[in-house]
Amino acid sequence: MDEALPAATVRTQVTVPLRFPDGYVTTARVFSFDGLADGREHLAFGLGDWAATVAGQITGGPPPLVRPHSECLTGDVFGSQRCDCGPQLREAVERIAEADGFLLYLRQEGRGIGLYAKLDAYALQDAGLDTYEANLALGRGADERDYTVAGQMLAALGVSRVALLSNNPDKAAQLDRLGVTVTERVSTGVHLSPANAGYLAAKVSRGDHALDLPLVP
Repeated sequence: MDEALPAATVRTQVTVPLRFPDGYVTTARVFSFDGLADGREHLAFGLGDWAATVAGQITGGPPPLVRPHSECLTGDVFGSQRCDCGPQLREAVERIAEADGFLLYLRQEGRGIGLYAKLDAYALQDAGLDTYEANLALGRGADERDYTVAGQMLAALGVSRVALLSNNPDKAAQLDRLGVTVTERVSTGVHLSPANAGYLAAKVSRGDHALDLPLVP
């Protein structure tokens, strides 16, 4: 059964030029919102010809490519190799810009437990726990992320159908319950390194992520 969403509205939208460390550049229309369920400052980045794609849904056109990306300060900003978040963010921006759609940047650090708790979980991982076990050892959920705000943001943007850029089946399941039709799930690349091999293996074994892991280089 679909969950009833409280309405959110677009608060501000501005055009922002983006440049990544490898030299890739593009332009995004960045949206902020009023009325989001958790009161946090989540953002949507409209990439490519997102407006035409949204308008085309009225006549049965293809859905926008959408990635709900959970904030990762250590990976997205500082380039930490303990996870694959930074490379996934970089990949997603280019692929969405090419296909037309939205990147939803969600303030859900550490699978929802927050930055300090994530660092506490890192310390437990250094002692031998995997990323999910570490969250549980802290008395938190293995994955506390809630995509209600993603559903609200998409509704405010006029989007009811998406091609979902994600390896995580929980994102698709939650969006479906929130009334967003996921027409297909599109996998991201595999961003494997010796530093994150255990982390990615836990995503597959504990979180059912669709990752075809090669041998660690």
